[in-house]
Amino acid sequence: MTSTLTISDLSRRFGDVAALTGVNLSVAPGERVALLGHNGAGKSTMMKIILGLIPATSGRVSVCDAAPGSAAARAAVAYLPENVAFHPALTGEEQIRHYLRLRGESPALAGGLLEKVGLAHAARRRIGTYSKGMRQRVGLAQALIGSPRLLVLDEPTSGLDPVSRREFYALLDDLAAKGASIRVVARADRGRGADRPDRDPVEGPAGRRGQPGRVAPQRRPAGDAACHGAQRPCPRNRPQPAWRHPRWTARCT
Repeated sequence: MTSTLTISDLSRRFGDVAALTGVNLSVAPGERVALLGHNGAGKSTMMKIILGLIPATSGRVSVCDAAPGSAAARAAVAYLPENVAFHPALTGEEQIRHYLRLRGESPALAGGLLEKVGLAHAARRRIGTYSKGMRQRVGLAQALIGSPRLLVLDEPTSGLDPVSRREFYALLDDLAAKGASIRVVARADRGRGADRPDRDPVEGPAGRRGQPGRVAPQRRPAGDAACHGAQRPCPRNRPQPAWRHPRWTARCT
């Protein structure tokens, strides 16, 4: 089976700082992968490389058999940021029709996309009246334009209540069942409720990989206690719980 995303020995440096070192990852069609890690572990750097926003220092990345950022890769990849922003005066239907026109698709598809994400009942309401969960659904509807083969989601359930979170991931389950590969980026401290992956590679500094369901060991930078006050440790250094889901298997490649 041809991989939707293949990363081989990927490294990225910013001057003397090694943001990623020797990262290897392969995502098959229909597979859901959660990339977990603390702030500064390199998650956003890898995401930007996959999207073609910045180049890698070394290594190879293949997105749907194309180079990141190429026309073929952009046509096959969709991205949903953590905080979506839409015009509050537009209705959900008007917003999606606008994006369909930008992508060269028929605006008539807007209703079907909003129905797919569970917003058919609110399609003609102004986005300014939507809850955060509803705005995230509008973002997902936008990401689904053109039937992408790879979805890159940056902490998509941040700020959502438990019911909205379950509903959102049920939508992703359906997309994965239809062959879309889904890559979720989340902070390690959100691993328990934020992601339900087929596997969850855990990143530490410089792209180090941890064991399934555990946070990769990280050295405590000098001065961390002082930055938050000497009486309490920096939140980044608190032990994080292991995560398991009864129906999904977590593994590292």
